[in-house]
Amino acid sequence: MTVRTKVLFLCVGNSCRSQMAEAIARHVASDVIEPLSAGLLPFGEVTQPTIDVLAERGMGAEGQYSKPLTPQGLAAADLVINMTGRPGAAMFADPAPPVENWDVGDPFGFNLAVYRKIRDEIEAHIENLARRLREKADSQKTA
Repeated sequence: MTVRTKVLFLCVGNSCRSQMAEAIARHVASDVIEPLSAGLLPFGEVTQPTIDVLAERGMGAEGQYSKPLTPQGLAAADLVINMTGRPGAAMFADPAPPVENWDVGDPFGFNLAVYRKIRDEIEAHIENLARRLREKADSQKTA
C-alpha cells in the first residue's frame, strides 16, 4: 500500500485556489495525496465560482471550509504547496516541511473564465505532483 503524502495547499484567503487544489487532489490523486488547505487571511467561505468550476468537472468541495494556517496544520504537513504569491522561504521559519511555490493567479473577484483558467492550471500542477509522488513510491518499492 502506498503511503499518502500530507499536502497542505496554501493561499491567501482559502476560498479559491487552495480550496480548488484540495478538491482536485482528492478527486484525481487520493491514492498518493492526503490534501489539506489553509489561508494566510481566511475569507471565511468557499466562493460560489470556486464551487461552480469544480462542479463543471464533476468535483465537489463538500466538507471543505475556509480556515487559517495554524502551527499544527503546518506541522502535520509533509509538503506545503504555496500559492500565496509570496516566497515560501520568507514565510516559514525552520523547521518547516518542504515548500513548493506554485505561481498561480488569484481568481477572486473575476469572472468564471478566469476561475476556469486557474482551475485548469492547478489541476495540471496536481497531476504533475501526483506523477512525481507515484514515481517516488514505485522506486521505493523496487529498492
